[in-house]
Amino acid sequence: MLRTLLALVAFALAPQLRADEPDLRERAQKALKRAATFYRMKVAAHGGYVYYYTPDLKQRWGEGAADADTLFVQPPGTPTVGMAYLDAFDATGDAFYRDAATDTANALVYGQLHSGGWTQTIHFGPAKRVGKYRNGKGGNWNASSLDDGQTQAALLMMLMRADKALDFKPEAIHEAAGYGLDKLLQAQFRNGGFPQVWTKAVEDFAPRKAAFPEYDWKTEGRVKNYWDYPTLNDGLAGSVCDVLVAAHETYKDAKYKAAIAKLGDFLILAQMPDPQPGWCQQYTQKMEPMWARKFEPPAITGWESQDAMRTLIRVAHVTGDTKYLEPIPKALAYFEKNLLPDGRVARFYELKTNKPLYMNARYELTYDDSAAPAHYGWKQPAGFKEIARDYEAAKAGKPIEVKPRTAKQLEADVKRIVAELDAEGRWVSVYAGEQLVGQPKFAEGFKYISSDVFARNVATLSAYLKAK
Repeated sequence: MLRTLLALVAFALAPQLRADEPDLRERAQKALKRAATFYRMKVAAHGGYVYYYTPDLKQRWGEGAADADTLFVQPPGTPTVGMAYLDAFDATGDAFYRDAATDTANALVYGQLHSGGWTQTIHFGPAKRVGKYRNGKGGNWNASSLDDGQTQAALLMMLMRADKALDFKPEAIHEAAGYGLDKLLQAQFRNGGFPQVWTKAVEDFAPRKAAFPEYDWKTEGRVKNYWDYPTLNDGLAGSVCDVLVAAHETYKDAKYKAAIAKLGDFLILAQMPDPQPGWCQQYTQKMEPMWARKFEPPAITGWESQDAMRTLIRVAHVTGDTKYLEPIPKALAYFEKNLLPDGRVARFYELKTNKPLYMNARYELTYDDSAAPAHYGWKQPAGFKEIARDYEAAKAGKPIEVKPRTAKQLEADVKRIVAELDAEGRWVSVYAGEQLVGQPKFAEGFKYISSDVFARNVATLSAYLKAK
């Protein structure tokens, strides 16, 4: 009897469940179009974007307040939104999204510097620091930046992917992508590393193995133009590798694969010797750890070391050379022994002592994190188990599998995203004290529109529609 009853219930519910799926798909399509239309037609300025807006669009912020003639390149600004449009185009084939992405790519083309890359912002009006744009407009600021993924985002998220989506036909976009990639290759040091910033072809840094400094690093060795030296700060190696891999896959040119191998060679050299076989944020010409900003001392770094290991695994996959895997076991063993009590990893470990290193409110070195400035990530998540898994797969010659979420797995998020979209096509966020890129001074309860939220929601809706 019970079995029969359950069968009848299942039969009764089945048509409803089947009918619900196409309905959700239709609602997802409509929500996607409504949100993208609002963002393209109402939010965009000169085809580009900043981080945050008031719901009435009268105020906007990037790294501080911005005007309607200022776009932000640094994620989650213009390239992040452009990538979302390309996700939607890839999922639906709707030319509206492709055209929106083209607008955004053209904004980036406008802001490309003579040195080939991008800086944090693009100004369509007067400003104190206006870029020396290739189009002949702007001012004299010509420092292409790899900091916080600025140039990487413009190249990877927009120009290369937009170039491919548009069949390499718009000459301005295609030419800007090639010019930017050529200048990126010219910015690679002979030892394979990259600077944080470049204005022209970089100085010659000969390959040599990393070593501990022979001076008192706490008080000596500070260099004002630290950005001219090889750096791994904030995941630079991984994001540059992403660009080079995408360039190799998109344009089928061997020079990009050679640059990937060269970057891997640098990471092998940059691994510090025993007893601290990790990586540092910044290196001198002698490949000794050096100061960057006043709160970034010479040290073993838990965050950048993870990025270095992940990048080495990717380089090994692309090149087929297992030598890039050799530094990883020793580094994994080192960090597993030096995790913080809460399972996280310190951003900095003191050279030779392994003590977690912090700064106080006066930016003085200390072992006490209680007064560390809140604007910096002194402790970071530890992803060593995942790195070890990917290392074992690479050692066995297996590709790293990144399985996309299925439509069923995405359904709950899609329903929430659709429900949260208002009648105007806005996802309005309410500030609750969480840390935001750019650290805007919002009061709790403040309502705002976020480019990051827009991009993530569009990506989820697009993934759902593509999976279906």
